[in-house]
Amino acid sequence: MRSRPAASGDNLTPVNAFASTGAATDRPAPWPEYVGDLLLREPTATDLEPVLAFRNDPAVNRFMVRTHVTADELRREWAAIPHSDTDWSCVVEREGDVVAMGFLDVVDGAGQPGHPAGTDGAIGYVVRPDAAGQGIGSATASALLRAAFEVLGLRRVTARADADNLGSVRVLEKAGMRRERYAVQALWHHQLGWLDEVEYALLAHEWRQASGARSL
Repeated sequence: MRSRPAASGDNLTPVNAFASTGAATDRPAPWPEYVGDLLLREPTATDLEPVLAFRNDPAVNRFMVRTHVTADELRREWAAIPHSDTDWSCVVEREGDVVAMGFLDVVDGAGQPGHPAGTDGAIGYVVRPDAAGQGIGSATASALLRAAFEVLGLRRVTARADADNLGSVRVLEKAGMRRERYAVQALWHHQLGWLDEVEYALLAHEWRQASGARSL
């Protein structure tokens, strides 16, 4: 079973209290992780209501493919996280208040039959609208990349965004990811029609090089 160390001082009921025992993995858990005044940790049952409030906010769903999530759906998804080999999603807390969600999925890279499995990652994030513009998205993206490369040992991580979601594009570029793809009219939006999409990526050796430069 994957290790789930508790953050110092936490006295929270994990969402997996509602779930049965699931799959095991030998990968270490990247959470909890402190980044300045932010704590990235596994979601708990008490997070459901406040997270749903901003996850279903129209300002958030403006850029989401999945435009609405019910309480039962979120509860089931979060209950599975501690038992998953591939889902390392987290919530981002500041001074006891959840201000964002982070998504980190382990995926297979593309290639011919027989290629290694579970080598790549995909990240995403949702910041509470009233907490936007405070560096939370950038800190979350960097923490997700660090978890992917330094804890989970992945070789490549990607992230996608609507091309006109300039805030998210800035976050990905600030985190050091490079644009690999610009897809024209690739995503359907129920109000805006077909939208362009960008994809960013980073390799493990690029992360290490950038981390070494930052430490100088």
